[in-house]
Amino acid sequence: MSATPQKNRASRRVLAAAAGLATVGALVAAMPAGAHDRGHGHGHGAGHGHKPRTVDVQLLSFNDLHGNLEPPAGSAGNVSKTHPDGTVEAIPAGGVEYLATSLRTARKGNPYSVTAAGGDMVGASPLLSGLFHDEPTIEALNKLKLDVSAVGNHEFDEGATELARLQNGGCHPVEGCYEKGKKFKGADFPYLAANVTKEKTGKPLLKPYTVWKKNGVKIGFIGVTLEGTPDIVTANGVKGLKFHDEVKTINKYAKELDRKGVKSIVALIHEGGAPASTSYNYDCDSPGAGDGISGPIVDIAKGITPKVDALVTGHTHQAYVCTVPDPAGKPRMVTSAASFGKLYTDTTLTYDLRTKDIVRTSVKSANHVVTRDQPKAADMTSLIERWNKLAAPIANRPQGWISADINGRGSTAPEKPLGNVIADAQLEGLAPADKGGAEVAFMNPGGIRADLVYKASGSEGDGVVTYGEAFTVQPFTNMMNVVDLTGAQLVAALQQQVSGANEAAPKILQVSKGLTYTLDLTKAGAARVVTDSIKLNGAAIDPARTYRVAMNEFLAGGGDGFPALGQGTNKLVGASDLDLFNAYLAAHSTASAPLAPPATDRITVVQ
Repeated sequence: MSATPQKNRASRRVLAAAAGLATVGALVAAMPAGAHDRGHGHGHGAGHGHKPRTVDVQLLSFNDLHGNLEPPAGSAGNVSKTHPDGTVEAIPAGGVEYLATSLRTARKGNPYSVTAAGGDMVGASPLLSGLFHDEPTIEALNKLKLDVSAVGNHEFDEGATELARLQNGGCHPVEGCYEKGKKFKGADFPYLAANVTKEKTGKPLLKPYTVWKKNGVKIGFIGVTLEGTPDIVTANGVKGLKFHDEVKTINKYAKELDRKGVKSIVALIHEGGAPASTSYNYDCDSPGAGDGISGPIVDIAKGITPKVDALVTGHTHQAYVCTVPDPAGKPRMVTSAASFGKLYTDTTLTYDLRTKDIVRTSVKSANHVVTRDQPKAADMTSLIERWNKLAAPIANRPQGWISADINGRGSTAPEKPLGNVIADAQLEGLAPADKGGAEVAFMNPGGIRADLVYKASGSEGDGVVTYGEAFTVQPFTNMMNVVDLTGAQLVAALQQQVSGANEAAPKILQVSKGLTYTLDLTKAGAARVVTDSIKLNGAAIDPARTYRVAMNEFLAGGGDGFPALGQGTNKLVGASDLDLFNAYLAAHSTASAPLAPPATDRITVVQ
């Protein structure tokens, strides 16, 4: 979701990480699997030599992979399932070795099978993919035989030029090729960005749609990212680009496809909703169609022309299979498969060979868990091993020790233990006068990409935090800023967590030690932040006083719906968030005295 990298972050990242490691200097780029047959299909026979009237097309979909090639660790790698007796089970899921097996198994006996993705395939990735500018993930998606993907906001993390390279191939302009004699070949599947145009020309940045064809069956796919992408990506990532309304864009291209005789249309939308339950098997059509889901996707779904037959969505990392009425009042399937490859959606689209349209009343869909008790796909195992070998000199370096899991991504609480560690690391690193003189630090919750997990991920031993694990938590390598803000601007920023752009889906900043306040969730909008409870080191915030505030460059640019944080002056640019995080782990933990999960007592929540 949100939080973003910065121009040149990759060169900074690898140069810093690779200092003295000649192996990285010699790394060069991988060639993904060869081109493959796009459609896999046959019709359902009607017997007695009659041509069948309909064929079933299998649509397999997933979203928000974020370069998670290896199974995501800790609670962020679990899927919740509610049993009939009301008990909730946490099922370990995900990992591209298992996702490949799941998809390949699902395709058997379904020759009309197409695989689509809802964006954020790359970006905010663990070190195994992120260190190599996500080339390993594109290679894995090629092997998965992905047919098409929408762009998500994270596809823009490193800008339009780098996105074009992921699509078209070629070695990295700064770091070159990672594997000797191998040139990165790019994605075998089209990335679609119908609502992203170039400011100078007004022309689409990438293809707006593509048509999948097999034996006379034609299905059009239109891909869009959320219109608000510029608010959640650094300015450099979206420079020279314009992002347009999702509904208007999809309706425009649906009309164009319809004119071209393509009557079956699927929209891939990198925007989503929030089901009333986080269990993947929750029925969000209860009591009525779409009653159990809220969020931006509901209004989008209600505005998209009935010409579109199904919506594959993403961005919110939630699992749902709902029917939301289209503008004509007819139910239409809206799906999302959580994140990190933990689920995939299997949708049956019944295609009428005479009308060339989908029989909407017979569309069926379900989410399936990518369990880790099935065989691993051997080609994915060897891909992971190959890239891990290149990453190992950097990835396996110990950074610190922890005594138990410190939850970040996997925590649903407003104040997360790992959020406190990160904010404290930023404050400590930037408090010295020559480093910025910070008095308080803020961390955006969307920038915490994983948990710190006690159990060993490799041979490092339990409790050891490796560089690779720290990178997975803080993968953007955002540069830190320390700025002057008034007490009034500080209070405004805290109110913006729960008002304005963030009113419907609050974004609770993680705060450094010494800042305390009460969050009253029984109230509405900005009133949820109890103003007279806000204290720094026990003293009330003085609206007229100037405070030195540390945060990453993304927040300091007003990102994530925090315009007040963008008003800072007297800016000092510090080390990267990852460097400060690693320095804090080194300073506060040893093998005999590991870092314990901190108390979460800074934000008092009234529910």
